[in-house]
Amino acid sequence: MAGTVSRLGQVLVVCAPSGTGKSTLIAKLREEFPNFGFSVSYTTRAPRGEERDGQEYHFVSRDHFVAMRSRGEFCEWAEVHGNLYGTATAPVTEMLGKGMDVLFDIDVQGAKQLKKTFYKGTFIFLLPPSREELTRRLTGRGTDSEESIAKRLANAKGEIGEARFFDYWIVNDNLERAYQEFRAVYMAGACKPELRTDVEETILKEWEDDE
Repeated sequence: MAGTVSRLGQVLVVCAPSGTGKSTLIAKLREEFPNFGFSVSYTTRAPRGEERDGQEYHFVSRDHFVAMRSRGEFCEWAEVHGNLYGTATAPVTEMLGKGMDVLFDIDVQGAKQLKKTFYKGTFIFLLPPSREELTRRLTGRGTDSEESIAKRLANAKGEIGEARFFDYWIVNDNLERAYQEFRAVYMAGACKPELRTDVEETILKEWEDDE
């Protein structure tokens, strides 16, 4: 029996302290693999500038958001500066069912929430090579005050303390090497047996039927 081998989509969750190079690595991955699914988050904050409902965010009232949360419709949510933000489970599940991978660039607390719903996902933590190097990178930006840098370093300590929660660790001491590791983890995650449902339904079943 012949057929096209495909798979379910992969949830790829990436966390890292500020200054680790997460945005650069994610941009490189999305450039090489441009077909990631994107879920439009919900928020209670007002639109800014030319933001449009359903494009950058679904802009909803606090009561609407809280009602969705009470019904268990979010796979992750957080309150930031008095505004609520959340990712609805249903559209993510729909994309995964269509074989689309969904990438989450998120903080540690959000990753822990996602683990409860998408426990088969691939959870990656990016690390700086040292405290000294992270300090150098944050200082070298020239965009943050000393107070801001101190706050980011304090946050980094707490985030790195949660690194053991993740499936994979990647140390970004060399961008190209870190990207090759990042890419390899992503590609390996796509080969997990639990995502290759039609392999079981086609190739494996074909051999079992011969018994």
